[in-house]
Amino acid sequence: MAESTTQPTTQPLYPHGAPGAVGREAGDVPTLTPYPANDPDGSSMLVFPGGGYGNLAKHEGEPVAQWLGTLGITAIVVHYRLGPRYRHPAMLQDAAYAVRTVRAMSREWKLDPARIGVLGFSAGGHLAATISTQFDDGDLSSADPIAKVSSRPDVSVLCYPVVTLSGPSAHLGSRKRLLGENPTPEQIDQMSAEKRITPKTPPAFIFHTADDPGVPVENALMYAGALRANKVPFELHVYEHGRHGVGLAKDDPILRTWTDRCAAWLGTRKFGRG
Repeated sequence: MAESTTQPTTQPLYPHGAPGAVGREAGDVPTLTPYPANDPDGSSMLVFPGGGYGNLAKHEGEPVAQWLGTLGITAIVVHYRLGPRYRHPAMLQDAAYAVRTVRAMSREWKLDPARIGVLGFSAGGHLAATISTQFDDGDLSSADPIAKVSSRPDVSVLCYPVVTLSGPSAHLGSRKRLLGENPTPEQIDQMSAEKRITPKTPPAFIFHTADDPGVPVENALMYAGALRANKVPFELHVYEHGRHGVGLAKDDPILRTWTDRCAAWLGTRKFGRG
């Protein structure tokens, strides 16, 4: 993970194959692609692109990792498994193992095991919110050294995230690909992140637009409200206008400011030099 000017090298998330893999095609092999930071400060961020749990948006992967690198943050883009080929818990398994991998390899990769964040867009934001609310301390009895360590992120950045899978604000496409055609009420509740927040949930930066036609802004408001109820620090930015899926929003003079605000917030959490 040392600083390098070469192209990033993608590696399998699971060296011995993903749990529950149904084949050996590219979609059966989750991967990590690390992007070394400019003048790294030891913090890291796992990036989960969006795509409704059916694909991964390229503009929410590498460009975001490169931006984080300018802040001194080592970014690692996670290509997690997708529906309909996979359903929950495969996606959560991938997110958890990605966090554990960075933490377990932190000394070798020259990263701080106490400064590992997650950043996700849309359905990737749901995955980031899910691992932020359904982490565990690791399994000390496991023969796998990576499985022994915690999967809890230290911060989360949620960009126009899918949060709830119930009610009128649910993103039905994400729910269908994650849980199938007819999920039970219990499954829907389990995977509605606003219902899983506790005082141990990591601090969050949340960005959304008030007129987002794809994922209603209520998703962000619900998550922020539950964080506040549990006394978890957060920063919420709701812009008046903006389409869904803007990514870094470099072509919008207003929305593009979310990255500056996020960098400043991350700096207060000792992530990067924002």
